[in-house]
Amino acid sequence: MKKTIGRAVVAGGAVAVFTGVAAVPAGAAEGGVAFSRVTMNGGKPIVVGVKEEVAVPGTFRMTTRLKYDYGPTVFPYRGRPGYGDELWNAIEGSDCKVVNKAKGICDFEQRLYIDPRHIDFGNEDAGAWKTAARVRLAGDAYDIDDENLTVWVQRATRLTVNASPEPVTKGRTITVTGKITRANWDTHTYQGYAGRSVSLQFKATGSSSYKTVKKATSGKSGALRTTVKATVPGTWRWTYHGNTTSGARSSSGDHVAVR
Repeated sequence: MKKTIGRAVVAGGAVAVFTGVAAVPAGAAEGGVAFSRVTMNGGKPIVVGVKEEVAVPGTFRMTTRLKYDYGPTVFPYRGRPGYGDELWNAIEGSDCKVVNKAKGICDFEQRLYIDPRHIDFGNEDAGAWKTAARVRLAGDAYDIDDENLTVWVQRATRLTVNASPEPVTKGRTITVTGKITRANWDTHTYQGYAGRSVSLQFKATGSSSYKTVKKATSGKSGALRTTVKATVPGTWRWTYHGNTTSGARSSSGDHVAVR
């Protein structure tokens, strides 16, 4: 986000939320702390809708013999770590899971929360973010490190499907329609997503997997339409494979009996 919309790192499962601009306090310190083994959302893109708060899991290791006041955390950012934009509303962190007490090595787990309804969250926040790690040290100083890890934040997509006629005579034409929409974080609604290449997929009755049959491009309002020949009974669906700003998604399936 353009502004940090939360500032909370509390060990033991508690959550606190504050509002403020992302900035490092005067006198912030660097050095004496090392972060490693950082993961964010299991390496998958963070896909956000229009209403539901998203909980993003993270894990990391911290090595330090310095005393710290608040538990460490990892978070997406743009610009300079600690001075640019940060993407979170609240952070829930675990206590230290000791790996090596003498060397000050601890493993941590956390959940970072993103609320798409926040005033500072908008469509411009989709795309690539970097990842930083931070810990508040004794004396109101901070250690902040860039972790060289890209995180993709994407607008959620939705798809619908309808295959007809149902049932259909073998060899006749099936018309498959639907619509692809995408989350608009500025209006908090889903809107038609035009010009998208979407896969029509089919799973024959008795099969465990879908296969792509053909592709179609969505119209101005996100509408999808194509035709196929009926051969065997099975289920049809649309699948969008996503891009850097939009999440991948499949529609539910529509079963068609073939006689």
